[in-house]
Amino acid sequence: MAVFAGYNMPIEYTGINDEHLCVCRKLGVFDVSHMGEFWVLGRQALPFIQHITCNDAAALADGKVQYSCLMHEGGGVVDDLLVYRFSAEKYLLVVNASNIDKDFAEASRHAARFGLTVGVDLINASEDFALLAVQGPLALAAMQPLCAAPLGSMPYYTFKELRFAGIEGVMLSTTGYTGAGGCELYVRSADAPALWEAVMEAGRALGVQPIGLGARDTLRLEMGFCLYGHELSDHTTPLEAGLGWITKLSKDFVGRDALLRQKEAGLSRQLVGFALQDRGVARAGYEIYDSRQRRVGEVTSGTVSPLTKASIGMGYVEAALAPVGTPIFIKVRDKLLAAEVAKPPFRPRSA
Repeated sequence: MAVFAGYNMPIEYTGINDEHLCVCRKLGVFDVSHMGEFWVLGRQALPFIQHITCNDAAALADGKVQYSCLMHEGGGVVDDLLVYRFSAEKYLLVVNASNIDKDFAEASRHAARFGLTVGVDLINASEDFALLAVQGPLALAAMQPLCAAPLGSMPYYTFKELRFAGIEGVMLSTTGYTGAGGCELYVRSADAPALWEAVMEAGRALGVQPIGLGARDTLRLEMGFCLYGHELSDHTTPLEAGLGWITKLSKDFVGRDALLRQKEAGLSRQLVGFALQDRGVARAGYEIYDSRQRRVGEVTSGTVSPLTKASIGMGYVEAALAPVGTPIFIKVRDKLLAAEVAKPPFRPRSA
């Protein structure tokens, strides 16, 4: 156990490698109730979300989910988040636990411009929700007996409100942070213990295990998913982080002008994936060098893949070094270890 964002969180149960492989091959359950949830309500809900986030929330239909970023005027990322559309006047924003207060303060700063009243139309409901992530290729099959709605036909990044495990009002979302498939279950905090017991019992025959934050990190890194505080920060832009696909510069939003200027001038640095060729492990903060032994960047995340045993990572490098296959070097204990820029995911499709 360790303290994370004010919560006592499990780092591992049976071991990071064991838990990682369980999610890749079967299914595992993460208690991620520490995540934050904000309601945005009313006729101005969509214009407000369009203003504070970089993706195009107008493309959402009821029951759809979207990945986006909450933005600074300077083009930096306040946080990455999910946007859930319940109706034209009802949205839920799901944010990172360590950023709940900061995100709500930033969103509140823009509320009055759109006629939203904090506490009425913009509500921090984080204490009302618990959240379990049931992830892995067997997850939906294991959860199917707990509800009447067909889960196998639900597209990726959609959600339903339903009766689940005898609990009313559960929100089942085909999202996750592992790349292994499955769902996330949002429930009232008071119903969380009953939900946990039901989910673990339903998955027992298929080999379900509880999974900690350690494997959550290695799973997301194998997929090349960004983590706030590592690949994303107030001082990184979505364009630098390879998130141009969620950055819709055709609409107006906070930070758009700064991003347009950055795009016109050209990126000076970019986030890349890499695989070490020499023996060693890259860690966040390690320096990256080019073939002339010139410092060109820094590692943001690194690990040894529990699945492939390869030493992998992500980091920011000078833009000229971003093409796949470019040789780079990671400084580990005063030694420069050979590596190569590689495109995530690092997990074989067969896994």
